[in-house]
Amino acid sequence: MRGIGITESGGPDVFGICELPEVHAGPQEVRIRVRAVSVNPVDTMMRVSKQFDTDEPTPFIVGMDLAGNIDEVGPNTETNFRVGDAVIAMVLPREGMGAYRESIVLPVDSVSPVPKNVSIVEASTLSMNGLTARQSLDQLDLSKGQTIGVTGAAGCYGGYVVQLAKSEGLRVIADASPKDEDLVRELGADIVVPRGDDIAQQMRKVVPEGVDGLADGSVQNHLSVGAVRDGGSFVSVRYWEGTAEREIEFHQTSVSDYFHRAELLDQLSRKG
Repeated sequence: MRGIGITESGGPDVFGICELPEVHAGPQEVRIRVRAVSVNPVDTMMRVSKQFDTDEPTPFIVGMDLAGNIDEVGPNTETNFRVGDAVIAMVLPREGMGAYRESIVLPVDSVSPVPKNVSIVEASTLSMNGLTARQSLDQLDLSKGQTIGVTGAAGCYGGYVVQLAKSEGLRVIADASPKDEDLVRELGADIVVPRGDDIAQQMRKVVPEGVDGLADGSVQNHLSVGAVRDGGSFVSVRYWEGTAEREIEFHQTSVSDYFHRAELLDQLSRKG
């Protein structure tokens, strides 16, 4: 079986094709023939900074999102999945389970069906970004009718935050460049403001009192926190802890806390 791995940090040229042991599904497991993987910022971070344990075996296989077809169901596995079913999953490379490989064996309760009317390639972008968006909204803990600000709304993470927030009855204020304005509106944003270093001022123009919560997909940190009202909440996808000001609650999203939440992935799949 082939995979794509790295043995040292560096640019894209450090990737190489490598041979990996063949794998087979055991009890309560399925084997997936990988057909598509996504490339996320964290994958690049691992490649550039080699942000993995020094005792990890090499070549180190990166990749967190995958989509493919089940080609083997383990013995005595209780599941409605059958060989040939198209599924998605999220994996953690730190556990030696990177997605950039031809086949992968996973617990059957960690995979979900590919959403209807979605291509296998599109489906491969759902798991990590969708679960990260779900965790961010859970951390912000906003109620129906409250206002959420979203930066980086045209990206995978930001786009999922916009869609999920809108489906849950939140008022969505999102940023976009001129070329992405129509896309962000189609995703469900109620108001679209120009993206840029003055994002806090732009959001305050339409919500003078400040947004109730902000999901900072563009990682603008101190530039975006000014959009949040006193006593509001802010969630970072890059572990920014914020500053002690205006009684704002700061949260750090780490999708590794949610990767095993197959029931949430099922919900995302059903929403498509």
